[in-house]
Amino acid sequence: MSDDVEQVVLLDEVGQPIGAEAKAVVHTDATPLHLAFSTWLFDDGGQLLLTRRAVSKKTWPGVWTNSFCGHPGPGESVEDAIARRSIEELGLKPGDIADLRPVLPDFRYRAVDASGVVENEICPVYAARLVAGAQLNPNRDEVEEFTWVDPKDLVASAELTPFVFSPWLIEELADVRLRAVWS
Repeated sequence: MSDDVEQVVLLDEVGQPIGAEAKAVVHTDATPLHLAFSTWLFDDGGQLLLTRRAVSKKTWPGVWTNSFCGHPGPGESVEDAIARRSIEELGLKPGDIADLRPVLPDFRYRAVDASGVVENEICPVYAARLVAGAQLNPNRDEVEEFTWVDPKDLVASAELTPFVFSPWLIEELADVRLRAVWS
């Protein structure tokens, strides 16, 4: 497999790595369990960065979701993958994220997109702070648009219109450990 093909880490049922495969071939109607991450990015005022997935995305196009997500590659730590994806997806620079911490280290979900593609992930959830003065420059292949929201308003919106949001965002919001981050 060439170095330019994004790979995901395949996992057994208890979360131990058992191999790697190209991301493009893993995400199907029979997606094996694999490693991912989800990041919630806050500003100094406690506002949350909410992003809308690009309408060109293969799965859940155009839905609103948490700040950014991704998959660690083989041998890559989750923290390093978060730093990499903050650059690739949001156009941030190294050092633009501070106070990175796990808030749902054991989060796991399975969801099926309208197209039939399955997500099946052990997906630790992290919270972080955007450093004052950092500039977002989202990759339009990843992010259609973004906004800063009060997390409590997001909870209310998700309860009223869950179909507007990614299934992982809805499940993550249901966990009180995440809500404790902004309480």
